Amino acid sequence: MNLDINYKNNPLHGVSLKNMLTEIVDHYGFGILFAYLNINCFKSNPSIDSSVKFLKKTDWAREKVEAFYLYQFKSLPRASTEQFALPPRERVVPQNQIPGTPAELSMEDAERLREKRAKKAVVRSQSTGYRSGSGKSFSSQQDNWNSNNYGNARKNDRELSKASNDSDPWAKWRN
Repeated sequence: MNLDINYKNNPLHGVSLKNMLTEIVDHYGFGILFAYLNINCFKSNPSIDSSVKFLKKTDWAREKVEAFYLYQFKSLPRASTEQFALPPRERVVPQNQIPGTPAELSMEDAERLREKRAKKAVVRSQSTGYRSGSGKSFSSQQDNWNSNNYGNARKNDRELSKASNDSDPWAKWRN
């Protein structure tokens, strides 16, 4: 069984989610985790137990934390393209790669990384034409539509209720 040998070389093999999270939090703290991963369970009332509960239910968040564990905390080199497409627990780490010391992370680096990701997202959204047009964000367009149409909907509801009062014998009783 060659696969069993390769999986045992993965630093995640045999490590529970709770133990992994405890190691990361003891070294970095919840603030750094939220700054780098942007997962809300590390910001609002963070605790190991509540974070583990959330991560067990949410695959994308768990994979994000596991990748952080492999590449930031264990300082492994980036996986090949085909290995990177797999979830972190299924990746095969070459025999010659040995986990190193945790990377030194800071809030300033996290802020720079967040700005870089935001710029990439803007470029990506502009190049695909996704939600482009008026220059407004989707949420501001939606708010504008809601504010314009809310009054119309209320007006229509009142007209309908007046019309139904004429045909409904119980309408006067309900008022």
